Amino acid sequence: MPAAHAADNSLSITIYTDDLALVQERRDIDVKGGRQRIEFEGVSAQIRPETVSLTAGDISIVEQNFDFDLLTPAKLMEKAVGREVTIVRINPATGAETREQAEVLAANGGVVLKIGQRIEVLRDDGLPVRVIFDKVPDNLRARPTLSVTIDGARAGPRSASLSYLTPGLGWKADYVALYDEAAGKIDVQGWITLTNSSGTAYDNAQTLLVAGSPSQAGSPGQFGSVPNGWRPPIRRQTLGQAGTESGSRERLGDFYLYPLPERTTIANLQTKQVGFLDVHGVPAEHGYEYLSHWLATSDQPQSAKSTYRFSTSAHAGLGDQLPAGILRFYMRDRRGEPQFIGESRIDHTPMGSTLSLVTGDAFDVKVKATVDKRTRVNERDWKTDMRYELSNALPRPLTVTLLQDGLWGDSRISSESQKSTRRSADTAEWAVLVPANGRAVLTASFDTRF
Repeated sequence: MPAAHAADNSLSITIYTDDLALVQERRDIDVKGGRQRIEFEGVSAQIRPETVSLTAGDISIVEQNFDFDLLTPAKLMEKAVGREVTIVRINPATGAETREQAEVLAANGGVVLKIGQRIEVLRDDGLPVRVIFDKVPDNLRARPTLSVTIDGARAGPRSASLSYLTPGLGWKADYVALYDEAAGKIDVQGWITLTNSSGTAYDNAQTLLVAGSPSQAGSPGQFGSVPNGWRPPIRRQTLGQAGTESGSRERLGDFYLYPLPERTTIANLQTKQVGFLDVHGVPAEHGYEYLSHWLATSDQPQSAKSTYRFSTSAHAGLGDQLPAGILRFYMRDRRGEPQFIGESRIDHTPMGSTLSLVTGDAFDVKVKATVDKRTRVNERDWKTDMRYELSNALPRPLTVTLLQDGLWGDSRISSESQKSTRRSADTAEWAVLVPANGRAVLTASFDTRF
């Protein structure tokens, strides 16, 4: 049966960020004229057959089949059930070889044989025993194989273009940031991590990565159903301000493209990393943030979050669009060694954005929220007097961004010891200066209608 052979530099792969890839390749086929079947070996073991497209000059496709049952010893024995095989045993003492014909009765968790009038279990105990099969069953393949029945009007060689979608190929972005506290600067490296669990290797492939998730019919999405009462987990927003800058990076629709600079081989069950961003000396600010979710007293002082803020702008920023991923922060200790201090997940980020990322809880910066007084004004209205005590055990002054959430409905601030701003309809924000090795107190009164 004719097989299709890959042409030089014929393979290209477009990989998306949600376990989906588009494989496109050119293969040389030999058309005999009339109806014939051609095999395309080495396709993805997870190929979506309904997405296959095959084009070549002057041929039509009659039928296509995907053979995904791969040749393994276990599969070979499983397919031999009800058939005869040859059992070869070697005497360890003399080296003498004996052969017997056996019928395979079962191959479920072990092999059961009928040899003459006796029933025997083929043991796996290291003794020199092997099984000889007459042939490989037609539906077992050494590699995943797509077979296509075509009808060719004329005989002769053709260059065919084959494309299909497959899961099992994916990528994600990872970032490493080194922060210089004294200089207020940050160095950021970006890495693309490719993974291949599709069941086949892709040799010398031109690889293009797409930062985006194309909609797929049947997958959960904006209009999909969700269980009653289900809500997505709340995650702190990292995008302080969305950027408005355009760059030179290639786009595809509303997605950005990240081509690998050279052809690469992606082996099956392999993880591969390729660098795509390396920026040094970007201005960055280290700050502190505390979020009070309710107008309530906290049992004890709570740690503020340690935050780092920087820009992705072309001017004094990273100067690129950032695919979603995890950014890991490092800082040098007194010996000059970089030490890990935390990580934060970012979403797809336009160029010109401001990122505010949390690395963990601050050891020396605490906030305690206290309800000084709660008064019922009338049947629907309440007044709550809040006091926030901020403490700083560091030998330098600092500013804490204090956020009070839960101001839904007709809530308003009737009085405050320091002017606030509204981050959102439900959240008030104060920038509170706390002296070195000292404390600061903020008070505010909230009028709330239920």
